[in-house]
Amino acid sequence: MKFELNDPELDHAGDIDYLGWVGKKVFGIQIKPVTAKANFGNYSATERMKYSFSNLTKKFGGNVFIVFSVDDKIANSEVVKKIAAEIKRLI
Repeated sequence: MKFELNDPELDHAGDIDYLGWVGKKVFGIQIKPVTAKANFGNYSATERMKYSFSNLTKKFGGNVFIVFSVDDKIANSEVVKKIAAEIKRLI
């Protein structure tokens, strides 16, 4: 498995920061910073983002995960287990 920065030339590049390759299948990671006043529990992806995420899933088979960052740490740590499950699913 390998990770790479998303190619800025791709349609979904603005919505997906990293690609995780599992063989020929791919899942995506979108990193969002969280400020002290923000509540990531109420975060909702825009329609454009949903479309980009859906396109990546259709093209490569994997889902896209949103990781919220606070002080360079993962704020929504439950996403790590979800990503691990996705990797197992794609193998």
